[in-house]
Parts: sequence; C-alpha cells; structure tokens
Amino acid sequence: MKDWLEPKRYLNEVLTPKQDSEDIEGDLAKFTEKYNASLAHDFVICITDNPVGMLSFEALDTIDTTGVETKPERLLIHLNTFHRKVDLDRMLHAMADRGLKYLLVVSGDGNDRLHRLEPAELGITGVQTITSVELMTYINREYPGQFVHGVAFNHYEPQHSEREKLKRKLDAGAAFVITQPVIRRNDNVDWLKCLTLPVFVEAWMTKRIDLVANCVGYELPPEDLNYDPLVNLRALRSAYPTFGVYAAFLGMKKQVNEVLAL
Repeated sequence: MKDWLEPKRYLNEVLTPKQDSEDIEGDLAKFTEKYNASLAHDFVICITDNPVGMLSFEALDTIDTTGVETKPERLLIHLNTFHRKVDLDRMLHAMADRGLKYLLVVSGDGNDRLHRLEPAELGITGVQTITSVELMTYINREYPGQFVHGVAFNHYEPQHSEREKLKRKLDAGAAFVITQPVIRRNDNVDWLKCLTLPVFVEAWMTKRIDLVANCVGYELPPEDLNYDPLVNLRALRSAYPTFGVYAAFLGMKKQVNEVLAL
C-alpha cells in the first residue's frame, strides 16, 4: 500500500446502494460507473459499510451483482461493529478467499435495525461494548496475517481522549489512519505528523459542507459558508504533503480532472 501515498492517487469513496433504494438498477449503475472510473484512474476504491447507520448492500454482494473487477491492492473495504456474528464471519471468509486484505475498521453508526456485536460473541472479556479495537483483536485472532487494518481519527473530538483511543487502535495492530473531513490545516491533524505509519486526510469534495457540520457537530465559521472543495484540497496538499488523501463525494466526470490537474 506504499503507493497509496502518491500525489495523483486518491482513496476514493464509493457508496453501495441503500437497501430501501427506489431505483436499485439506477443506483447499481452509478456504483459501477464510479467504481470503474476509479479503477481507470488507478485510485484505491473505498467501499462503505452502512454509512451513518443507513442500511446498504454489502460490498462483495454489490461487486458480484455488478460484475466489476476486483484488484486487491486497489480495494479498501469498510467494516463496522454493527453486524450479526454469522454475517461478520461470512464477510471475512469471503474477503480472505478472494485475497482482499485491506479493511477500514470502525465502530460505526447503528440504528434499531442493526445488531451491535457483543463482547461474548467475539470471545472478548473485560469490556462492555465492542469498538474497532476489539473488532481488530477478533479479526487478528481468527484470521492471523490475512488483513491489514486502517482506523479512523476524529480531530473534532476532545483530543486527549481521541489520542488515547488512537493509541489503543495502534496497539491493536492498526497499520494506517484516516481522518474525518479536514477543512484547511488543523492543529489536531498536525499532531498526526508524529506517526510513522501512513496517514490519509479526508477531503470533502462537495460544496455541501453543512453535511460535515451535521455529522460531526462542527460549527461552521463564516469563512466556510462558501466552501470550495478544490480550494480546500489544494490547502490540504500544501499543509500535509506527506499524507495521502481520502476523497468523499468526488465527482468522476469534470471534478476528477480538475483534481488531477492540481
């Protein structure tokens, strides 16, 4: 994954269709189009797992349905703690069988319809809830050496506790870190420069910056009311030249060419 940090290579988020989609064929077509366009640009495709608690189709099911090509070095699959154990094991077995090894392991967002894994189910003691740390511990125990784990870092949270969380994630075997969406330079993201493993800053590539504010409780300052994704991406590239970039909501027609021209 060392080449994931190259300036023209992006980790590009691709959403699977929601399970309550009113146009499943159209949504599958959009998935296929963005997935194949990402491959054409030699990006790393990052497939989400029920983002913001929205029930969505699984990564491998969507890949199989659409028939898109899988390249293990260009595929990063999100995995959260809101799954039945039988489904968790099924997904991990399927990924291991295909040689897919890169996971972004997160606690995730649930809802009333999603089961959250219990410590006893994973043979974990000493904790009351399963977080990304315990999920990585389980995966490493049951699938030794088969997966490479990335983890999230939320620079909007109180930093003493967030850095302690990150230390626990690193101790559990995390191999790379991805931030929440970063607006310009951020002191808490600057701290990640002390790490010796790959770090990726998330670039929010839609003008709907209010969605970030709603998700992370970020209060928009006046200078962000007219948010420009390309201006922000240029600022991130300047502030964090050794970091990679995780792109969310990147447009694959016009915008991607503007991004590659930066």
